[in-house]
Amino acid sequence: MSSHQRLLIIDFGSQVTQLIARRLRELNVYCEIHPYQTVTPVFLAGFAPKAVIFSGGPASVFDDGAPHPPGEVFDLGVPILGICYGQQVMMQMLGGKVERGQGTAEFGRAYVSHTDERIDLLTGWFLDDREQVWMSHGDHVSEIAPGFKVYGTSPNAPFAITADLGRNFYAVQFHPEVHHTPNGKTLYENFVRLAGFAGDWTMGAYRDEAIARIRDQVGDAKVICGLSGGVDSSVAAVLIHEAIGDQLTCVFVDHGLLRQNEATEVVAMFRDHYNIPLIHADESDLFLNELDGVTDPETKRKTIGRLFIDVFQKHAAEVGGARFLAQGTLYPDVIESVSFSGGPSVTIKSHHNVGGLPEKMGLELVEPLRELFKDEVRALGHELGLPASFIGRHPFPGPGLAIRCPGEITRDKLAILRRADAVYIDQIRRHGLYDDIWQAFAALLPVRTVGVMGDGRTYDYACALRAVTSVDGMTADYYPFSHAFLSETATRIINEVPGINRVTYDITSKPPGTIEWE
Repeated sequence: MSSHQRLLIIDFGSQVTQLIARRLRELNVYCEIHPYQTVTPVFLAGFAPKAVIFSGGPASVFDDGAPHPPGEVFDLGVPILGICYGQQVMMQMLGGKVERGQGTAEFGRAYVSHTDERIDLLTGWFLDDREQVWMSHGDHVSEIAPGFKVYGTSPNAPFAITADLGRNFYAVQFHPEVHHTPNGKTLYENFVRLAGFAGDWTMGAYRDEAIARIRDQVGDAKVICGLSGGVDSSVAAVLIHEAIGDQLTCVFVDHGLLRQNEATEVVAMFRDHYNIPLIHADESDLFLNELDGVTDPETKRKTIGRLFIDVFQKHAAEVGGARFLAQGTLYPDVIESVSFSGGPSVTIKSHHNVGGLPEKMGLELVEPLRELFKDEVRALGHELGLPASFIGRHPFPGPGLAIRCPGEITRDKLAILRRADAVYIDQIRRHGLYDDIWQAFAALLPVRTVGVMGDGRTYDYACALRAVTSVDGMTADYYPFSHAFLSETATRIINEVPGINRVTYDITSKPPGTIEWE
């Protein structure tokens, strides 16, 4: 457990609970999310939070078995903030009343007005007499608990902002963590200031602590790391190498489905620049031969996953005597591995390159990033001196270009796709758009189209371009390129990439589509 001042987020199942944690981490406050069922009096005593936040959630306090925090949380003597359902359950437990939504439900944008009395929680709020917020509630508080006063109201939430200043308990009916509450960050800033947080959660401090923990865990044992070339595994590898030096060996499996020059760049950076022991396992012939004639996307994924484990095991055996396996597991992976109901989730996310390997190889895990969100991993990468151009790279799927080449995969088609993707990304960088986009790539469609180039007729492949904006990849919208950009990019691809004579742009959002094509 972290040695920093800690804030506890008790999760009641809201889809945006992770956003609360992200907002707090941005304020240099260390926090953890725990489902309400796991927060027992014993847990509270051990965790010793400096403040607590109750998340929203889909339940009603009138449901059988409605989720509640333990009553002991109110006796900790620390500030508490209840959000949406968190406000309702707080009021109910402390002596207020909640009513079922009968004409008072609010979903979407709303406006909260202030009362005559101002409080420190709302410093920087109501500069224009009212604040835009995001509501999502059916039930509503109809009577506040003893000791609370009202400091903000909305048309359908007369107790939109309440507080018991004597006990430092605060409650809001809206969601300050979402983008649609524009001034929500200010409310969180005020809350953590009232709670006395020093803002001691920094990547510089985390780097030093993580190195000490790795050394303590590993001792003089050997560690192997499955290096994909992505940001997470790369930051983990550099951090571990800084901690234990040549006790770490990275295994980079080249399955022949990487982007243009990617394998060369990864090997050069880790073996030559960082001088990290690296096994470059070029097994492209094995993977591509096994994928010959395979068109079903799920079969592609399973084939690649199976071969990866076999290849990784073979080359990891070359290290000899390794006791630990390093993974780039992130905090969202940890959160998603436990469902709101307290049991295992339907799909426990495992690292896309080494899933299933710890049990099969009998290795202990080293996961130095498991407390971090993606943006914090990038910040740690900066602390470790990784190139900014590498840290900011767009996500790349484990199966690589196999799922960006719908239908049968051939070496010729992969070569065409690599060239088209390289031109597309070059265009995005030239126009200064790369960092505005969550993910961008080209897909080679399994269809040929008639075209005319010069005086001749062509019959070549069609290419689809994809670019999306997103916060976490769970939802996404297409990036609104200008027509001039798309025209220029299409012209470059057709002129510079033999085998493509038609370019399209995918404007599907997620949902209903997915980011990748397969």
